[in-house]
Amino acid sequence: MAARSLTLRQVTTKQDLLTFIRFPWKVYSGSSLWVPPLIKDQLHKFDPASPFRSHADMVFFLAQQNGETVGRIAGIIDHHYIEFHQEKTGFFGFFESVDDSDVAQLLFSSVSSWLRERGMERMIGPMNPSTNDECGLLIDAFDLPPCLMMPYNPPYYPVLLEGLGFKKAMDLYAYLLEKETFHHDRLERITQRILNKNPNLSVRPLNLRRFSEELKIVKEIYNNSWSKNWGFVPMTEEEIDDLAKSLKPLVVPDLVLFAYNGEEPVGFSAALPDYNVVLKHLNGTLGPFGLIKFLYYSKKIKLVRIMLLGIKLAFQKKGIEGLLYIETFKRGIAKGYHQGECSWILENNLLMQHGIEAMGGKRYKRYRIYEAPLGGGKERL
Repeated sequence: MAARSLTLRQVTTKQDLLTFIRFPWKVYSGSSLWVPPLIKDQLHKFDPASPFRSHADMVFFLAQQNGETVGRIAGIIDHHYIEFHQEKTGFFGFFESVDDSDVAQLLFSSVSSWLRERGMERMIGPMNPSTNDECGLLIDAFDLPPCLMMPYNPPYYPVLLEGLGFKKAMDLYAYLLEKETFHHDRLERITQRILNKNPNLSVRPLNLRRFSEELKIVKEIYNNSWSKNWGFVPMTEEEIDDLAKSLKPLVVPDLVLFAYNGEEPVGFSAALPDYNVVLKHLNGTLGPFGLIKFLYYSKKIKLVRIMLLGIKLAFQKKGIEGLLYIETFKRGIAKGYHQGECSWILENNLLMQHGIEAMGGKRYKRYRIYEAPLGGGKERL
């Protein structure tokens, strides 16, 4: 039997980065549920010129056994997070590994050392690369496919992390709403009650022809509405612009809504069709027939993901959240979508959970953010 040779390699070249990006194809080679990301999008995410990198330091590691890649991980220091929360916390992200505790130990000890050398005292994750993007490990419902921009991982990932001493920092929930169980009559009454109580409230859809102006409203609301949430990281204007640019071709205007109190915009919600149905058939590249595949498989999408919902702090707990959810689902059904995923919802956001459950929603997936100390003591990694 050949001796085992497990080594660590820091990503320093474009070829290393491509190896890092393509490694998940090995992990999920036998999975019918995993959805390959577009390699082009991944390259943009890791580009040092990307908006996130303007306020963050990142390092990428590959674990290799006898010359073959068996794991990957990123270490992340988001200076905006540190400034906002006033705590020396670093992130880990983009973790993928074969089912091997030695590989996981090598990857996490390397990131821990990198973060500790830069003054960090705690590590949380996975953040890919922050709470404004994909985050968390799936810890149940491994038999269900992921929704757009939500993670998927093998069942052994939580086992590997917990074996290294990681503890739960926060759980994130995904709720499923279905046409058959959506409480139409009850919600119509609730909607009318909200509007009777505040006749100045109104909801309108996105106007794509005025996209730049609409984006200004989103920027006005976004950082204000989420600033009290666990794990919040303010987004820069450049980050919002970058996200909007990538999502604009995917937008269905009737599924992006703005709430007004009189003439003042006070909230917005954004839902997108579950384009993972399309991505499954692209295998990471658009290719010469990518547009044809996109148009064909887009017609098969029956689920939308309500991925963003924000209400200005002064207008929260006034029923506007529910109004946007109800209006989104009604418009989605009218367009032929039969299901909606509301994700993700913080486990301590009971108001939002109860509101979704009142509409007939059921919690059907759970994701976990883990944490570990980086200071002295036996429990550090």
